[in-house]
Amino acid sequence: MKILLINPNISHSVSDLIASEARRAASPGTQIEVVTAPFGVAYIETRFEALIGAYAAAQLAAEHEARYDALVIAAFGDPGLAGIREAVDIPVLGLTEAALMSACMLGKRFSIIAISRRITAWYRETVQSNGLEGRLASIRCLDQPLRDIGAVQEDHETRLRELCLKAVEEDGADVLIIAGAPLAGLARSIRADIPVPLVDGVSSAVRHAETLIALAPGRARAGSFAAPPHKPNQGLSPALQALLARERPAA
Repeated sequence: MKILLINPNISHSVSDLIASEARRAASPGTQIEVVTAPFGVAYIETRFEALIGAYAAAQLAAEHEARYDALVIAAFGDPGLAGIREAVDIPVLGLTEAALMSACMLGKRFSIIAISRRITAWYRETVQSNGLEGRLASIRCLDQPLRDIGAVQEDHETRLRELCLKAVEEDGADVLIIAGAPLAGLARSIRADIPVPLVDGVSSAVRHAETLIALAPGRARAGSFAAPPHKPNQGLSPALQALLARERPAA
């Protein structure tokens, strides 16, 4: 199996964290590659930044998807996930969707541990779009400036542990989702200190991707995730033009 993880942010230090945790999670023989957005922001906190990240992810998906068995949008909030899922012929997963599915198999109510207050509105809307707001116990977040997005775990591990415990003790969470690519691997590091299951988005997405590849469910030829119809376009990169022009079997 070959899985590509797309970091829709420009932070190569975060891509390194993604790659490290993805390779730990992957089965023996699964090949993991990570690509980083060539334009955009250091990390996504807002809807507008997510819009930019979605376009960067679409561009990278168009350039690389033919060589892989599955794609992962490796930013919590899953920027561009639904649209990219329409356009390519392989399974496309996101960190949020994968983490939510894992959490729902481990308990009734989950909390999300996030890296900033501004990011929480977007995260809440992502949970809503997945139809799971009724199972969201809370979103707990750091509320301090971030010195370096690639060093959030190092700088704030003590506070992140405290947030996890508060989500369990005060919010009634059965499961905790450690959110965002900058926190990839933290769940594994602190699991022994937290009294409920912890879910990591990167490892969840990789394992769910392996499952979907093995299941070989086929590509949607009808319904809302069928490929976009052919139509005139302008100003798109050659890779995006080729993806939109691809001939596919009719339903």
